Amino acid sequence: MSRSKRGAKPAPPDQDERDKQGADPAELARQLGGIAEQSQRLVAEFLKRQSAGADSGVGLASALGVGAAFFEMTARMMSDPSRLVQAQLSLWHEYMTLWQRTAQRFLGGEVEPLIEAPAGDRRFRDQAWSDNTVFDYIKQSYLLTARWIQGQVKNVEGIDERTLRKVDFYTRQFVDAIAPSNFLMTNPEVLRATIDSRGENLLNGLKNLLQDLERGKGRLAIKMTDMEAFRIGDNIAVTPGKVVYQNDLIQLLQYVPATATVKRRPLLIIPPWINKFYILDLRPDNSFIRWAVGQGHTVFVVSWVNPDGHLAKKSFEDYMREGVLDALDAIAEATGEREANVIGYCLGGTLLACTLAWMTAKRDKRIKSATYFVTMVDFAEAGELSVFIDEEQLSALEERMQEKGYLEGRDMATTFNMLRANDLIWSFVVNNYLLGKSPFPFDLLYWNADSTRMPAAMHSFYLRNMYQENLLVRPGGITLGGVPLDLRQIKTPSFLLSTREDHIAPWRSTYAATQLYRGPVKFVLSASGHIAGVVNPPGGKYGHWENDNNPPTAEEWLATATESPGSWWPAWERWVSKYSGGEVPARHPGDGKLPPIEDAPGSYVKVRAED
Repeated sequence: MSRSKRGAKPAPPDQDERDKQGADPAELARQLGGIAEQSQRLVAEFLKRQSAGADSGVGLASALGVGAAFFEMTARMMSDPSRLVQAQLSLWHEYMTLWQRTAQRFLGGEVEPLIEAPAGDRRFRDQAWSDNTVFDYIKQSYLLTARWIQGQVKNVEGIDERTLRKVDFYTRQFVDAIAPSNFLMTNPEVLRATIDSRGENLLNGLKNLLQDLERGKGRLAIKMTDMEAFRIGDNIAVTPGKVVYQNDLIQLLQYVPATATVKRRPLLIIPPWINKFYILDLRPDNSFIRWAVGQGHTVFVVSWVNPDGHLAKKSFEDYMREGVLDALDAIAEATGEREANVIGYCLGGTLLACTLAWMTAKRDKRIKSATYFVTMVDFAEAGELSVFIDEEQLSALEERMQEKGYLEGRDMATTFNMLRANDLIWSFVVNNYLLGKSPFPFDLLYWNADSTRMPAAMHSFYLRNMYQENLLVRPGGITLGGVPLDLRQIKTPSFLLSTREDHIAPWRSTYAATQLYRGPVKFVLSASGHIAGVVNPPGGKYGHWENDNNPPTAEEWLATATESPGSWWPAWERWVSKYSGGEVPARHPGDGKLPPIEDAPGSYVKVRAED
């Protein structure tokens, strides 16, 4: 673009040019008036919530519990002021080195960066963060500061491990929040968009922000995808089937066969009730359910109810009886087959292990093989979710749940999003509010936003007995239905699928189950994380590791494992086929004693937490 000569006055633009340069003033006034009206409603809603004593907790966390942890950390740090001074001097030295290198670069010199963003950090992928000296300086200053802050937290002496984890986790939340990419004046991409659109991106971003606040009824409910682009049973969760049984807690789905003959033993899938089952049936090309049907399984899936206050007293034992045991009874009526192969996903897998221990004590051998997707039964190293589990936070959480009889779905969703805050929170803040864009339609994020509630009694039992006390791994530590559970007595053949980058069920923790069960155990490790590593169909981009042995530690297992490209699904199919019991003519929903109630995916899955 050529520069105007000094002193020359630009000609006044005509009407067409003025229209190109900016929005119509009347239209702008109308939009601002609408924003003001919407803001007034939100302020009124906010004040109403405050006067009603609405809880200020974030996700599973209690603000008081977090504050106490930081108070203890600060006291420990201040007890050794010389160490703190030395740390500050070290940071000051790094700042000076960075400034010297930046000055050299301003003068045309070639210099190496003092610090680089971690591989895969998408916050600084815009080329200006490297090419523009000013933004490169801002980026490196932030990275140095972030490293220093987190380093100081991790090096505090005399603080217990649990408090240290909590402080480290929330420090990272703070560090992520103050990234320069999250602010208008320090994000080059946002600045360009603001100049190019003459601020229209910010106006759109404000409207997006107000819409999210209104949708969250005063709380920020960040929109991660186009929620109108997906319809359950229409373009996701479309594998043909019928609901053949239901009770207070579940609908049982039976899917239409895709082969002339099927394996004699049906396949029952128990998903977690923290989320909805259709993560395994998103689209035809990545649906595990559709694929399993295509392999000749008669597939049944538990679709959990999205509970309200009427189910507040439903216990973990109720989930075992009305979930797994009732489903097995219904499958026998639908197919005439008592025996089944069973899959449990995450919390559904934990429930499967509990049920198998209960059935073992009762000499009930209906489950012929058990598959566990990313499932923990030993919670000694429970990963970052453990930062929410201490007496202070649990007591505060139970008090919140007592008000309505359940944990709000958004609280669970917020907690899981905090585990990957840059990807699941701040990237959308930048996209939606600073760039003023609408989020891209993405089925996985639609599922992620379709949260579920947790009954108070069940959730308190689960968090206290498993996460806090780790009682499930102790023989007789947990009793269900009058039966002390002992996982070491389980002889059922087991297939354990874990994922290498799992933040929710760390694979080294899930591996501990290989040393518990008495029956044959096959452990397989998939690449990627808690969802993508599981929903990884043949032809997908992630590989997996297998090992014929299960040495005492996860590290030994990986050191001697064989890496294979591609999906783990075929490896599971080869394993489970050994327990299929031969073949029979294909079974259709309604062939047995259970008449269909409604089409899959059923009505339970369509109840949203905000309804």
